[in-house]
Amino acid sequence: MDETSQKIIDAAMALIRDKGYSATTTKDIAREAGVNECTLFRKFQSKKDIVVHGVSQERWRADVTPELFAKVQWELEPDLEMFMNTYMDRITPDFVNMSVGLRAPQLYKEILPLIMKMPKAFVSSLTEYLKKMEELGKIGHHDYESLAMSIFSSAFGYTFLKAAFEERMIYVSREDYVRSSVQMFVKGIL
Repeated sequence: MDETSQKIIDAAMALIRDKGYSATTTKDIAREAGVNECTLFRKFQSKKDIVVHGVSQERWRADVTPELFAKVQWELEPDLEMFMNTYMDRITPDFVNMSVGLRAPQLYKEILPLIMKMPKAFVSSLTEYLKKMEELGKIGHHDYESLAMSIFSSAFGYTFLKAAFEERMIYVSREDYVRSSVQMFVKGIL
């Protein structure tokens, strides 16, 4: 990717994060990137094309992969804290705002598979971890996918509300939230 193309992608993604896809124009992108609109269209076919290129770059996605959740201790409480904290480390307020900004009908269907990789990585990794914990005799049998979805939803909910409302909605620190949530999940699982 040449420097000009990268400037265009970076400008587009920052504008979409701040204003949303629909409110961002190619004129806005060109101005933000410091190029003229003709240059933008020489490099990319459309605004959608720019965004698809941007979303495919690690810089513009949280890049949550199963490998991130491999550092388990095989102890339920610290491992669940690790799952939640690892996710929250990657899903920053900027990423949440980017995800919201990308929700446009003309775009969303095409980028949905890229966005879905993150929750799928969390849920599938946690589901496999819980199955292994049962095999090790550390927990009883449960509907592991439902448990994983509940824990994911807890991490996602806190992250989304924190990004959207900051301290106006979230009064508890992330550390306290993770700790108390995990303690509740551990009581339910054990």
